Amino acid sequence: MGYRDLRHFIDALESKGMLVRVREEVDPYLEITEITDRVSKAAGPALLFENVKGSDMPVLINAFGSFDRTKLAFEIEDFDDIGREIMRFMEMPTGSASLLGKLKQLPKLAELGSFLPKTVAKAPCQEVVLTGDEVDLDKFPILTCWPDDGGKFITLPLVFTKDPVTGKRNCGMYRMQVFDKRTTGMHWQLHKVGAEHHRRAGELKKDKLEVAVAIGSDPAVMYSAIAPVPPEIDEMILAGFLRKEAVEMVKCKTVDVEVPANAEIVLEGYVIPGELRDEGPFGDHNGYYTPVEPYPVFHITAITHRRNPIYATTIVGKPPMEDCYLGKLTERIFLPPLRMVVPEVVDLSLPWEGVFHNCAIVSIRKRFPGHAKKVMSALWGMGQMTWTKCIIVVDDDVDVQNHSYVAWRVFGNVDAKRDIMIVEGPVDSLDHASPLPNLGSKIGIDGTRKWKEEGYTRVWPDEIWMNKETVELVDRKWNKYGIKL
Repeated sequence: MGYRDLRHFIDALESKGMLVRVREEVDPYLEITEITDRVSKAAGPALLFENVKGSDMPVLINAFGSFDRTKLAFEIEDFDDIGREIMRFMEMPTGSASLLGKLKQLPKLAELGSFLPKTVAKAPCQEVVLTGDEVDLDKFPILTCWPDDGGKFITLPLVFTKDPVTGKRNCGMYRMQVFDKRTTGMHWQLHKVGAEHHRRAGELKKDKLEVAVAIGSDPAVMYSAIAPVPPEIDEMILAGFLRKEAVEMVKCKTVDVEVPANAEIVLEGYVIPGELRDEGPFGDHNGYYTPVEPYPVFHITAITHRRNPIYATTIVGKPPMEDCYLGKLTERIFLPPLRMVVPEVVDLSLPWEGVFHNCAIVSIRKRFPGHAKKVMSALWGMGQMTWTKCIIVVDDDVDVQNHSYVAWRVFGNVDAKRDIMIVEGPVDSLDHASPLPNLGSKIGIDGTRKWKEEGYTRVWPDEIWMNKETVELVDRKWNKYGIKL
């Protein structure tokens, strides 16, 4: 089974020597960011700041900031393990006509049923209930991350809404700028599901859309908020799958929204369709400040939390940072489902320098002329891959995780006129290079070997490799000196 809650995960980190408790006073204004940024860049430990200026709550940060900690968070040996497990269910036969075929499905169906969220009447996240004048965000150690940020930002919120039409739940992660004790911004970018719920509430002439925000939960629940699952899939089902146990949900005190019962802190409230307020700037994960723009306003009606809550947060900026490791996990989890749609794909890499949406490197089993461009087009039509600004396609013998080798192959193999495809379409809201918000151009680079059927009339050169016999000779000859060559 997965972790019961955030505290269970903290205990595991500490038992493995992966967490450092910091007892010296630190300031949530910039200082925690500077400390954490240095630790992140040095591949350092998770940090639990126990003496935060202006608050009696400890701050957990950088909890996922290494491959080992992310593996521990999901209790896996390899990042590909989860993707393989997902495929075990996705490949479950559905059309078997025989009784035996149907019976064989029952164990998997029963297992899937155990992942469905369940509602409880009493929850740790509601041990303390604050309403009215007691609602005060100033009691929380919310960070001001970077010098030119527009203020304090909640950076690790699990934002729960319901579709005003279907009632279907969504959980997303959208930064929240603190405006005052009772209101924040709600950074619902144009393409996000939360933004769609907000739009639909306006179209239905509703006076408000109820929202609940959970802060601090077990790793599976926190990750589910950023996972690129299709809108029709409840993120809490994914969380249940990852933790191998149903997520317990509890109804909020003042809004008709359910939140994880094991959360540390919950903010309950609403947004009013059409009400916007300037939000930002914010030092974002692309390493640049996003500009001031109007976004919805979140009005808080109640705050509930555990006794002695822990404030979970993160910082983003120039990579590598904590979010890079979760990005790599996402890459590995969703590669197998991607292959179901584009089966010629062998492997995928989303380089940290591309900050998730600027670059994807894909290796393929090339079968026909122009195959690389077919794959580019397919990927640009798939979910969050739509926002990818640069797709590089290479042959199946290229290790896409070796970015130096990829660069050498691509730089040598590309003829610009023949191998570069430029298209116009939607881009990520954080793309500051596009001439218009959310709309710009994207580039595809075909770095595969070229065939005569693709107009290449010369002889493609062979790559230089040493023969096997000489490699083995040098291995034997030099190993006795203890020299690793």
